[in-house]
Parts: sequence; C-alpha cells; structure tokens
Amino acid sequence: MDYAKKIVYQSNYWYNDGLRKAQIRDMSGAVKSLKISLQFNRENIAARNLLGLVYYGIGEVAEALVEWIISKNLRPRDNIADYYIKKVQASANELETINQAVKKYNQCLGYCRQNGEDLAIIQLKQVITSHPSFLKAHQLLALLYLHTEQYSRARQILRIARRLDTANEITLRYMHELTVRRGKSRRAGKKKKEDAVEYSMGNETIIQPRHSAVKEMASHLAVANIFIGAAIGAAIIWFLVAPAVDQFRSERLNSQMREYSEQIDTLEAQISAQTRTLDNYRAQSESAEADAQKAAGTSDSYENLISVMEQYRSGSYESNALADSLLNITRDNLGDNGKAQYDELTGAIYPRACENRMSEGQEALNAGNYENAIEALSKVVRMDAGYGEGEALFRLAEAYRGNGDNENASAYFQRVVDEYGDSRYAQDAADNLAAISGTSDSSSGTGDSSGE
Repeated sequence: MDYAKKIVYQSNYWYNDGLRKAQIRDMSGAVKSLKISLQFNRENIAARNLLGLVYYGIGEVAEALVEWIISKNLRPRDNIADYYIKKVQASANELETINQAVKKYNQCLGYCRQNGEDLAIIQLKQVITSHPSFLKAHQLLALLYLHTEQYSRARQILRIARRLDTANEITLRYMHELTVRRGKSRRAGKKKKEDAVEYSMGNETIIQPRHSAVKEMASHLAVANIFIGAAIGAAIIWFLVAPAVDQFRSERLNSQMREYSEQIDTLEAQISAQTRTLDNYRAQSESAEADAQKAAGTSDSYENLISVMEQYRSGSYESNALADSLLNITRDNLGDNGKAQYDELTGAIYPRACENRMSEGQEALNAGNYENAIEALSKVVRMDAGYGEGEALFRLAEAYRGNGDNENASAYFQRVVDEYGDSRYAQDAADNLAAISGTSDSSSGTGDSSGE
C-alpha cells in the first residue's frame, strides 16, 4: 500500500469511528475522530458533512455552516451539504432565534463574571427554551445550579445535557461533582438526625433532642425553681404592673412602625428591581439590533467570499473586479477557515489588481482627473498601503491636493514621511507638507490683516 492510499485509509477509518460515536450520541468523541479524519484528508466530504451535522446536533449552528460551506466549495455538485445549507437558510426565523440564543449565552458569561448568577439563570432558561439542543447553555445552567446549591434542578439539566452528548467530559465532571455534594448533604442530615431521640406514642412518631447532662441536672432543680419563680413573680406583679403596661403599649407601637418600615422597604425594592429589569430590556434590545447588523455583515462577507472563490477557481476572471469584491469583505466577520481562504485569495489577486489600479490612478492624475485618480489610488492603498515603498500613498496625496482637499493630502503626505522615511518619496512629501502649511499660514495672515 503506497503512501497516498494509507492516508485515505486512515481518513476513512477515523470517519467510521466518528460515525459509530455519533450514532450513540457520543458527540464530543465524534468531533475528535472526524477532525483527525480531516487532518489525514481535508477533502473527505463525508467526514466534513458529518462533522457539520454533529456540530448542529449540539447547537453549534455557526460551526456547522462553516463545515458545510467548505464542503460545498470542495465539491460544488452532488453534495448533500448544499441541502443542509439551504435547509438552515430557509428558516430565517429559526436562524435568528439561534443567533439570539448564542448572544444571550455570551451575556450570561458576562453576568457570571460580575457575580450576577440570578440574572444568568433567568436568561439561560430562556436560551434553552428557544434553542433546546444548545449543549453549552445546559452545562452553564447546571454549573450555576451547583454553585447555588439547587441540586435537584442541576440533576435535571445534566440529564438533558447527557442525552445531547453521552460522553461529554464537562457534563460527566459536573455529574460527579453533583454526586459528591449530594453525599455530603445526606451525611450532614444524618448527623442532625442522630442528635435527636425518636420514639412512638400510639400511632404517632415523636422526635425530640437528646437530654444533655445540664438538662438532667436542671430537672432535679425544677421544684426549687418553681418556688423561686413564684416569689419573683409576686414581686414583679407588686412593683412593676403599671410600668409593664406602659412598656407593652410602647412595644406594640414600635412593632407597628417596624411593619410599616418593612412594607416601604419592600415597595422600594420592587421598584428598583423593575427599573433594573427595564434597563436590561433596553440594553438587550440595543445589543440585539447590533448583533443583527453584524450577522447580516457576516452573511454578506461569506457570500462575497464564496463568489470570489468560485470565479477564481474557474480561471476566467478579471483581477480588478475580484479585488473590488474582496475589498467589500470584512475579514473579522469570518471564522478561522474563512480567514485562511480570504488571505489565500488576497495574496493571489491583490498584486495584479494593485498594478492595474496604480496604472489607472497615475494616468488619471497626469490627465488632471483627480476624482478618478483618488478612486483608483484609494483602492491600491486599501489593498497594500506600502505598495511601491510609499508611492501609492504619495500619489494619492497628490490627487487629494490637486482636488483641493488639503486635509487628506496632508494626512497621506505625513504617512509617507512617518512610515517610509527612507524612500525616494519622503523628501518630496515633506516639501509638499511645508508648502501646504505655508499656504494655510498665508491665508490666516491675510484674514487677520483684512480684519484690522
């Protein structure tokens, strides 16, 4: 068996191992096996599609889409990944619900760091209701229940998490911790029970504390205490009847005042809680709007990236058009695989496009068509700010100056001086800065003189 066949064999072996684990819902084990399969053969379409399904099964929809998009790019035709992608995109409301659930989960992590366990628990309940297969949300909610000693609720949530992923290491560790804590709780309850005496009277069972040595001694003095108490009681009745009545009235009045004060404090606490809740809803609304905009930007970036990849691989493309499409992609919105594809495309397309746009910008600048020069040269600077060892920045500054925009011209001339001080454009840039500065000072002086 040659080297290539061994690699394919190993990839298929780990794919079958991942398939067996996925069938018994050992999702974490399936993810590990399928990643190893893809390390041996990144073009194993079956392994990549199954990895996407496993991610989808534990609520990681974004990771699932990434795997299916890569699979579709590797095999554009006869690929079930295309069906999965369309299935997810067809339900826009469900996709938005999942996106909001992920954002709320991230907010809960922030609440936990700020000791806001109660708010985190309330919001996590909403997350698992709207996104029942979100494994990480179930695990975080179970951890919060453990932290707040709500063991029965923690057990219910961990059972659901176990059904989602039977062999997940985090879930198993939490279940072990729950068992340990419940054992300690039972032992503490048993110890308290041993400190009491239990006996039956008729059909009733009576539990009372054990008698200590002091209590047994006190029983022998009960008769003496009765006589002493009677004497003291008579003295109190004789000397303190009237003051006791006044004191009783005073205490009753004070008790009423305390009740009123507690009612006022309760109302103030309710108002404060409602105010905080309203502030949280407002903040969530603003955050949801920002997240929706970011999600739309991410979707557009992936669509543009896929379009550029298809055109580039077809071999029939125009460098300037592909470069313009790449400029419309926000790299930070892409995942790790998307960023790698983006960097590969820019490395292959930008050099040729920079050369073309630089030539267009120079021709427009020589012809005095400064607006077209600014448009072309700005694209060169966005693709490669250091193109031509500062030449692109210098020509763009000249175009802005020719168009009467001295502010932008000064900014780009200054960049040439600061970033490319050793280039042949640095001295010319410095001279232009001085000329612009002199023109500005002259205009200012003329204005002062006319004012006088």
